[in-house]
Amino acid sequence: MEMKQIIQTEVTDNGPVRLPVDSESHTFDDWTISYTKSHILKSVCINDNKCVQGDAGCCELCVYNFALELPHLPDMVFHRNILTISHKNGARLEFNPIDALKLVRNEKLDLKVACSDEWKESRSSADTQEKVKPFDWSFTTEYKGTVNEGILVQATDQKIDMFKLMKREPILFYHDLTLFEDELHDHGISVLSVKVRVMPSGFFILQRFFLRVDHVLIRINDTRFHYEKGNDYLLREYTHREAKIEQLKRVPPALFTSPNEIAEHLPVVSKLTEKLILTPTAIDAAEATVEMSS
Repeated sequence: MEMKQIIQTEVTDNGPVRLPVDSESHTFDDWTISYTKSHILKSVCINDNKCVQGDAGCCELCVYNFALELPHLPDMVFHRNILTISHKNGARLEFNPIDALKLVRNEKLDLKVACSDEWKESRSSADTQEKVKPFDWSFTTEYKGTVNEGILVQATDQKIDMFKLMKREPILFYHDLTLFEDELHDHGISVLSVKVRVMPSGFFILQRFFLRVDHVLIRINDTRFHYEKGNDYLLREYTHREAKIEQLKRVPPALFTSPNEIAEHLPVVSKLTEKLILTPTAIDAAEATVEMSS
C-alpha cells in the first residue's frame, strides 16, 4: 500500500498558503482503491466574482456554481474529497461531490421536497422566510457513484450477501470520506459520505445520504457495493428509507441522530439491485495497451 501527502498552495492577500491534501492508494488484485481529501470549498469567489465559465482561471467555487446552478451550496462541500475504484482494464467507479449535487433538484424543476409545507408549519414565518428556497433545500440526492464506459450496468435479482460480509476478516484498507454536509439552518442535518473496506475476500463500499429535518422526517439513501475476489462484476444495491417523525413515536429520540441506529427503524420505500460488469471493450483496450508496451 502506498501512502503519500501532496502539498498544494493557494495565493491569498497574505501570500501563498499551504493546503495539505491527503492521498492514499491500495492495490487489491487488479483493482486500485484510492482517495484524496482536503479542505472545504471556499464560500467566496477569489476572483471578485469575475470568473468566466470554462476559463482556465475560474475558481473552484465558480466551477461548482456554473455546473450546478443551485441557489446555494451546502454549508460544507469537500470538493476534493474523492474516492476512486479503478481496474487495470480501464473500468472506473468514482464518488465525488459535484456529481452528487448535480442530482439535487433545482429551481428549474419547480419542485420542493415533500415535507417542505410541514417544515414551514413547524417554524414561524419569520424563521422560514429566508430559509426555504425554491429548490430541494435538503440537498437530497439519489447519487449512486459515477461509472465510466468500462462498466456496463445491468439490473439483477442477485443480492449482496450481508452474512458473508459479517464474517470476521482482516481489514487490509479502510477509509471514510464526507462529500458534503449542511445543517439546514440549525433545523437538522443533510450529509453525504462514503466509506470503503478491503478484505482478503474482496471489498465493500457504502455511500450514505442521511437527512434529518427536526420534527419532520428522517431519510436515508444507502448505496452498497460488493466485489468478491475472482468476479468480473460488482453488485450495487440502492435502498431508499424514509419515515416522518410522527411514525417514529415508539423509537427513542436519541436514535434520531445516529444513522446506523435509526436505519433499522425506517421503512424501505424503494430498492434497486444492479450488476456493474467489466465490459469487453475495456478489457480489449487494456490488452491492446499491454501488447503495445511489450
